[in-house]
Amino acid sequence: MTRCLALFTLMLTAAPFGATARLADVICDDRARLENRLTTVQGVSKQGQGLRGPDAVMEVWIDKASGDWALVQSYANGTSCIVAMGEHWQVLELPTDPA
Repeated sequence: MTRCLALFTLMLTAAPFGATARLADVICDDRARLENRLTTVQGVSKQGQGLRGPDAVMEVWIDKASGDWALVQSYANGTSCIVAMGEHWQVLELPTDPA
């Protein structure tokens, strides 16, 4: 969780925003810059993705060693936003087909 807070602090100091900025303004960035921050600062890697609509993809980024995770929404216009962060990610085993 400390790493999540460190990333959030970095986003607060690195992103230009006014006194009335919404949280979404703080955690959105150009896709390439956000991906670079996630991999180099947070130490997470993309583990899964799925379409949310015709112009958005949801991605799960995980640090397998620490269990920290981030949920990122990427848009067709090149912007990505961290929409949730947490810790203690668990990979669940899928049930096997008995047939």
